Formats: sequence, C-alpha cells, structure tokens
Amino acid sequence: PLEDADSFVKGTAGAETNFAIGLSRLGIKTGWASRLGGDSMGRYLIRAMQREGIDCSHVVVDPAQRNAFQIKERVVGGGDPLVESHRKGSAASLFQPEQIDETWLTSARHLHATGVFSALSDNCLATARRAMQLMRTAGRTISFDTNLRPGLWSSPERMREVINSLAAQADWVLPGIEEGLQLTGANTPEEIARFYRQQGSKLVVVKLGPEG
Repeated sequence: PLEDADSFVKGTAGAETNFAIGLSRLGIKTGWASRLGGDSMGRYLIRAMQREGIDCSHVVVDPAQRNAFQIKERVVGGGDPLVESHRKGSAASLFQPEQIDETWLTSARHLHATGVFSALSDNCLATARRAMQLMRTAGRTISFDTNLRPGLWSSPERMREVINSLAAQADWVLPGIEEGLQLTGANTPEEIARFYRQQGSKLVVVKLGPEG
C-alpha cells in the first residue's frame, strides 16, 4: 500500500511520451510539444526525452509552474494497483491554442493525440481540437488514442461526448477494449471498430490487453 511505502522508483510516464519514445526507437523522426514546469521533475523529463532522440525544441519550460506526477503501488501476485494522480494546475494544463507553432506542426506528416491532454482543462481541449484541425487542413494523417481518465472529466457523459468527437477527426483510432465498451455501448471489438469506422475513421485498432 502507498501509505506503507517509504521509498519510490522514479520513471517517465505519459501516453504521448511513451508513444513518442516507441516511434523514436523505431527510427522515426519524432517531435513532442508540451509545457513543463522548471522543477527537478521537468528537467528530468525533458532530458529523458532528449536521450531518446525526440525533438523537444517545442517544449516550453516555465520556471513559475510545476509538473504533474503520479504515484503507483507495486502489486505482487495480481490485482490492480492504486494510482494517485496529481495533475490539477500543472504546466501542461495551461497550454493555449494560440501557442501552437503552426508551421512546425504542419511540417510533420502525422499527429498523434490522446484523450488525456484534452481532459486536463478547457484550453487543452481547445488546443487539441485546433492541432487536429490544422493537420486535417494540411492533408496530414492523425492517430488518436482514447486513453480514458474518468477522474479528469466532469461526468461520464461529457467524457464520451468529447472523446468521440475527437476520434471522429482522426484517421486511426486506438481504443482499449474496456474504453471502447464505455465509449460506444458496443459489446465486441468488432462492434467498437464499426462504431468508429462509421464516424469516418480509416482504421480502428482495439487493444485487447493480454490478448494483444
């Protein structure tokens, strides 16, 4: 239990950065845009991304802000760990649509987005929508990982509405099986895929956990 722990192991986390690291390790030129606080966690995170070969030239470091973090139990023998997230008021949550470098963004051939960033604040949602709109207008491709975090949304209904509206702007949609069930009301991976295909997605990948 977290309340009994007196030592912790630090590591990077985040759906977007995990994805960027994977692409970079595959040899794909990858850039990451975000905002970080100027504390030790921010310095650690940006150095970790740079070591992976990720272009961090559009990560803004604001010394006046702090970074989000989470702590997670280590579970032995099965079961789900308790995860405590501390995101409210983080530097990333202050990202504004007008802070997008449109020339830099549309110089990429592809944008990967997730439902986590969009859940942080109204301005983050507006930023996500603007980035996707810019890339669609420029004729680029977009992938979208639903990546649900119900605790960040005001209600399940609002979460479904927003996430599905963002998914409708993407070429490729990547829901987990449990997420897909929540978002679509479907009962099978095939029905989840059909839901997003009918919204206009070219490809839907339903992640089945241990089943792959």
